[in-house]
Amino acid sequence: MIVAGCDVGSLTAKAVIMNDNSVVAHEIIKIRATTVVSATEVMKKALSSSSLQFSDINYCCSTGYGRYEIPFAQMNMSEISCHGLGAFWTDPSIRTIIDIGGQDCKVILIDETGNVRDFIMNDKCAAGTGRSLEILAKTIGVELEELGPLALQSKKPINITNKCSIFMELEVLNHLYTRKKIRHIACGIADAVAKRVAALAKAVDVEDDICITGGVSKNPGVIRQLCQHMNVSFKSLPIDPQIIGALGAAVFAMRARQAGGNL
Repeated sequence: MIVAGCDVGSLTAKAVIMNDNSVVAHEIIKIRATTVVSATEVMKKALSSSSLQFSDINYCCSTGYGRYEIPFAQMNMSEISCHGLGAFWTDPSIRTIIDIGGQDCKVILIDETGNVRDFIMNDKCAAGTGRSLEILAKTIGVELEELGPLALQSKKPINITNKCSIFMELEVLNHLYTRKKIRHIACGIADAVAKRVAALAKAVDVEDDICITGGVSKNPGVIRQLCQHMNVSFKSLPIDPQIIGALGAAVFAMRARQAGGNL
């Protein structure tokens, strides 16, 4: 049985294809002009890498901001439920998921079956998200992928006090103007994002074991600072943490197909 999950977010689109209970392919692309184009392209890439076609998919579940617009999906689920189930599927010991995406951050608590029992979400400002990191990386003249490793070169994060990404950018520009070292600024950027995520996590009863999902999970500078602010260690997942939402969607599709098309 071939099932698929498609997650179209604010910055990237992800696809996961499963055969029975195994992941056979996954892909990540930057979003295109429309949700339909993004979803179709990322799924085509995943299918191509596994020598499959759209007609081979028995059931597909969509998630993310664009989940209602994906034409080849038979069902959709919220990204909160999908990140919860996806993380649980990879490691049943997980009880807390911190999902740091392009435009929002979520702290999700799940029970012993992978179902969401509580969550909190910050979607009012991009200051603690991937989009903020993207803007600030550009401000200091480095690629987004370079920002995390650069931050790891410093243990002296420059204090960035503003909570708005626009004013954070101005603050970073001022640090550049006063010739602060780039690695300390990068560390300060990572620290500022980590502080906002840690503050959000304090609003719920975080339980071990904890994992990080979403694109920012690949920024080692943010993860190091977040470990310090939360005084915890995060579990490593056995699969790319950026595709956890799409994976959870694929697991929902599998369950729905096994239940005859009804979840």
